[in-house]
Amino acid sequence: TIPASSLEELNTITKQVESTLASLLIVAKRTTLQMEDGFRSTLPLGRDKLFIVRNMDTTSLASTFPFTSSELSSDNGIMYGINEHNGSLIVFDRFSLENANTVILSKSGGGKSYLTKLEASRSLMFDTEVIVIDPEDEYRALCQAVGGEYIPFKYNSPLKVNPLDLSGMLSEDENELSFKIQTLHRLMRVMLGALSPTEDAILDRALVAAYQQKGITLDPKTQRNMPPLLEDVYKVLVGMEEPDARGLAERLERYVKGSLAGFFSSHTTVNIQSQFTVFSVREVEDELRPIAMFLILDFIWTRVRKSLKRRILIVDEAWYMMRYPDSAMFLWSIAKRARKYYLGLTTITQDIEDFLASDLGHAIIQNSSIQILLKQSPSSIEKLAKTFALSEGEKHLLLAADVGEGLFFAGPNHAAIRIVASPEEHRLITSKPQELLEMQEQNAIMNNNGNQPGNSPSVS
Repeated sequence: TIPASSLEELNTITKQVESTLASLLIVAKRTTLQMEDGFRSTLPLGRDKLFIVRNMDTTSLASTFPFTSSELSSDNGIMYGINEHNGSLIVFDRFSLENANTVILSKSGGGKSYLTKLEASRSLMFDTEVIVIDPEDEYRALCQAVGGEYIPFKYNSPLKVNPLDLSGMLSEDENELSFKIQTLHRLMRVMLGALSPTEDAILDRALVAAYQQKGITLDPKTQRNMPPLLEDVYKVLVGMEEPDARGLAERLERYVKGSLAGFFSSHTTVNIQSQFTVFSVREVEDELRPIAMFLILDFIWTRVRKSLKRRILIVDEAWYMMRYPDSAMFLWSIAKRARKYYLGLTTITQDIEDFLASDLGHAIIQNSSIQILLKQSPSSIEKLAKTFALSEGEKHLLLAADVGEGLFFAGPNHAAIRIVASPEEHRLITSKPQELLEMQEQNAIMNNNGNQPGNSPSVS
């Protein structure tokens, strides 16, 4: 029953309701010549005066109950949002599940970064260290507000990261140097392109020789020595007699002596000490962004393994990593091994089709105990439905969802969620240009008023 104060308003609202229902594949019909029965049926008396029914088989009936559960709350954890089934709070501790990994998938503007920043700020209250790889400079305001450390990754920055660093940790089940060399092979393939089996073997010898020159061998006790630089690997390749070694050296030269030397040419000067750390790669060109993200991710992983602590690692716009099989493989290996080091990996992407096109993308999702699907586009909904076994009702919910609405999966349970934030939180985490511009104008007015004569503070 739609109330209105005029016939024109009634017709307008009726069309809006019918259009909204039609987007959910629900056909609405007016109770023409049965207005009184229709009105009595909508009264809170529980009486159906229209009695329009239809027979349904079990499969069709099941589609009207699209959610397997409606309760997603625990005694511990942070609040993610409101359960849209019953208005209860969705409170969850990601570290209470079999692993603490999370995947957030949404179209652009669906609210994925908003949710991630909200979770990060609330996790800080539980003594959780948060580390972010930020491609679009979206986390700067939050980082500054909580007294975090903001690290811009750019050519002329004094902050350097050495890709050949070792953690120096002694582990019984794996050798640090062997794992690092495998990781460097993947990084080199991202930096240099495809390598032939011969080039791969030569590169392996060069990496081993560069570490040996610094006294680092497979003996774990030697792996605390000062590590070599990328320039040392370049010099080893130049000194080899094989033509393929010379070709590898020429391809590596731009990262050692050429235009890109500023990123990789020094020992590491970054030291993560803050509870909230943001690595920004906004100033990095698109060509180098996957390399920079790989390098930072490897640096963070090396630091994570040094000390056991409750941490969350956020990789925003992870589709950059999925563009190359080797960087995608490295991201998956971290997702698989993060639980061992009390780390929760949060993977965020808007390029859902490319992410799901890779088997490694599916593997990262399967290794994430929490999956959050926000507003989706029609072009990607079928792939999502196949991956997450969505019902028709869930598919329509994701297509018709507003910003900040979607589905929250935690283990075998899932429910519809609406993300909510306090006004103070919203001011810190919003990325809407109009809201940011409005806040800038308000700050400018306040600053101007504060500088006007007669506004200086008095002391008594």
